[in-house]
Amino acid sequence: MFPARTIIVFGMSALMAAPGASHAQTASKTSAGVRSLSALLERERKKHDLPAMAAVVIEGDRIVARGVAGVRKLGSTKRAALGDRWHIGSCTKTITATMIAVLVERGTLAWDLTVAAALPDLAERMRPEYRDVSLEMLLAHRGGIGHEWDVPGLWDVLWKREGTPVEERRKMAEAMLAQPPKVPPGGYSYSNCGFALAGHMAETVTGKPWEQLLRELVFEPLDMKSAGFGVPWDGDDITDPWPHKADGTPVSPGPFADNPPSIGPGGGVHVSLDDWAKFIVEHLKGARGQDGVLLTAKSYERLQRGRTIGDGPDQYALGWIVLNRAWARGQRPGDTGRCLHHAGSNNSWFALAWVAPERNFAVLCVTNIGGEGVLPRIDAVNWAVIRARQAGVP
Repeated sequence: MFPARTIIVFGMSALMAAPGASHAQTASKTSAGVRSLSALLERERKKHDLPAMAAVVIEGDRIVARGVAGVRKLGSTKRAALGDRWHIGSCTKTITATMIAVLVERGTLAWDLTVAAALPDLAERMRPEYRDVSLEMLLAHRGGIGHEWDVPGLWDVLWKREGTPVEERRKMAEAMLAQPPKVPPGGYSYSNCGFALAGHMAETVTGKPWEQLLRELVFEPLDMKSAGFGVPWDGDDITDPWPHKADGTPVSPGPFADNPPSIGPGGGVHVSLDDWAKFIVEHLKGARGQDGVLLTAKSYERLQRGRTIGDGPDQYALGWIVLNRAWARGQRPGDTGRCLHHAGSNNSWFALAWVAPERNFAVLCVTNIGGEGVLPRIDAVNWAVIRARQAGVP
């Protein structure tokens, strides 16, 4: 099987369109006033040939609509369910950055902590360009770190998973820090390994693996019981959605169905949509200037502060893409439609997160297929959900 690689997608052109009302009749009321999006998702899923899909709409601090459609595995009759767990790929980056912000607030880490200070045993062996690269620079993709496949043979070594996750991240760190920078540190270059290096710095300083830090500092305080790492199922039973290659071939269970844990901090979390929504509510509060369960408003502002990534208007914060969309514009003078966005895929899943603070809402959308050509399809479904919400459903 060709190694999966977590990817990122910058913005969706379809979401620049004006809202319409074509899906206003697709949602029905469910318990506790939460409306069902399942009929909408089933129609869109069939239209775009996706195995299964799920979505939630968040308004303020609660889910106002949710839905699921399709089968967990093509060729099976097992239907996807609302409580199923989905791999969210690079949307993990926001969770890693938030965990590190918690440690910064506690005084355990600092935004300006350098690679050399956090990994002193590697300081003399790493290229000098990396010694003053900080945690914040890595989380903003400003550390100059390249990709795991840039180093001949490294991906094959990491794919074998011969050590603990911490040991594998140390192998990655040693190899990447010995390579010339992809760009001069301070310049923008998207890197899963940069995020993995930040996670390794945190686990080295604290003495706790990245996985444990996420559980203790994010998942448990937010009661995200479904959250875990790698693929969501434990065996051959079809208990959760199976991933699929772009041609619709199901990917067999096991640890090798996902990227190695060496780049886990950049894209290794699975979670149910309801539990992911708890995390997104935190960032929606922070974007409105409110303290959350995990962090103060000041820390959320820092996590969400965009930095230019090129000649265009889009920016990258710490685990978020920051951009403007017409559909997200609020009613107050000066509102711009500012959004926080990320996409994630390991080539056999796809996840999208859109947070629109001026509208006080967010949309999460997932599917269990990845690879080339999937983005426009999940993009279209996600837009159908937003369009329905704009039309008053929910």
